[in-house]
Amino acid sequence: MRNSPSSSPKLMRHDPLLIPGNDQIDNMDCNVKKYDSTGMFHWCAPKEIEKVILTRSEAAMTVLSGHVVVCIFGDVSSALIGLRNLVMPLRASNFHYHELKHIVFVGSIEYLKREWETLHNFPKVSILPSHFCFSLFFLFLSSMPKGTPLSRADLRAVNINLCDMCVILSANQNNIDDTSLQDKECILASLNIKSMQFDDSIGVLQANSQGFTPPGMDRSSPDNSPVHGMLRQPSITTGVNIPIITELVNDTNVQFLDQDDDDDPDTELYLTQPFACGTAFAVSVLDSLMSATYFNDNILTLIRTLVTGGATPELEALIAEENALRGGYSTPQTLANRDRCRVAQLALLDGPFADLGDGGCYGDLFCKALKTYNMLCFGIYRLRDAHLSAPSQCTKRYVITNPPYEFELVPTDLIFCLMQFDHNAGQSRASLSHSSHSSQSSSKKSSSVHSIPSTANRPNRPKSRESRDKQKYVQEERL
Repeated sequence: MRNSPSSSPKLMRHDPLLIPGNDQIDNMDCNVKKYDSTGMFHWCAPKEIEKVILTRSEAAMTVLSGHVVVCIFGDVSSALIGLRNLVMPLRASNFHYHELKHIVFVGSIEYLKREWETLHNFPKVSILPSHFCFSLFFLFLSSMPKGTPLSRADLRAVNINLCDMCVILSANQNNIDDTSLQDKECILASLNIKSMQFDDSIGVLQANSQGFTPPGMDRSSPDNSPVHGMLRQPSITTGVNIPIITELVNDTNVQFLDQDDDDDPDTELYLTQPFACGTAFAVSVLDSLMSATYFNDNILTLIRTLVTGGATPELEALIAEENALRGGYSTPQTLANRDRCRVAQLALLDGPFADLGDGGCYGDLFCKALKTYNMLCFGIYRLRDAHLSAPSQCTKRYVITNPPYEFELVPTDLIFCLMQFDHNAGQSRASLSHSSHSSQSSSKKSSSVHSIPSTANRPNRPKSRESRDKQKYVQEERL
């Protein structure tokens, strides 16, 4: 998924009046910073599910952007899949409160009520109960239950074209005997979203009426941070460009996710385009992670950071014994748990690494990021058609892990890295977006990684690679 510490979700309601049965969205979480008793995750007082439910009309009056949409298939008889495990990494305490992405669940309210007991302590969570979608395209699904995230009206209401990520899950996969049909709901939901068309002018007009422009459309506000979730790009007008990750039970069903995919049906999962682009996740991947951990116990630390947002013995004992997170007072000991690394993406198009983005070497970038900014790079997120001109480029990206030192970089590359917790980024979102002038001035005064000056303001340095840098890179690579 796009992980953007420098751009947090924005949620604004056009009508400032309260809607019966719901608190005002802006004040839903009271903007009070609280953490669980271990200090590992953001925590809030338990909320009744009725307080976070949005009707379609309420969602239509809301401008959601930079959020996470979770499409979940399930009903009152479906097995619980544990949505808490999905939410916990998105509520890790090494993110500041204003950096948390709003999560919107779209699915059957009967199923979500059963999961809510494990979700009611997390802030910035909303639910849009999906409605029955009747279409000739879905007639062959004779057992389709009421309340599935296939309704395009519901998807448009939550601004799925402005989301940072759409996750498609199903709790009904084990209820089907035919293995070839176990992933039918997830695949249909993915294809349904990809075939949608959007008019970006509507969202821009609505947003501007409240003085807010969704991320990627605002060209006036400067951003000097080298850390970006994704490159700023025009608004999405077709569903094909929406970032989607789909859960699959059977690896062979990956062939149905992309209509323009030319992969052979017998191709292994890890060699297919959806897997390389990060749009498909199969259960078999967990088996590979377990095998890798057996041969290298250091991988477990990386997996914890990537998948769980971090874990401590106290947290594991609490979940094992009580199966719940408790709120706690902020003490120096618990607040110290926030000081842990997190995953981020470096943009090479601008910022302090732009000089390496045009023909530079990955090894030089690795050494510069590590020595200057204490960032550990471990992969590249590259456009599939990076060699083509911008108008003909495909928006799909794929991951290149642990490239060699001499690997050439291109300006559109995004770099996966682990970065230190930034204590100086905990200011309110309002102060960050008050004006482009004030945000630029404050960024110059900050000593954090978010205030690194761009290369346009610094003299160009020769692209030289010292031998000691390369030696250090090789040592890190061996580790």
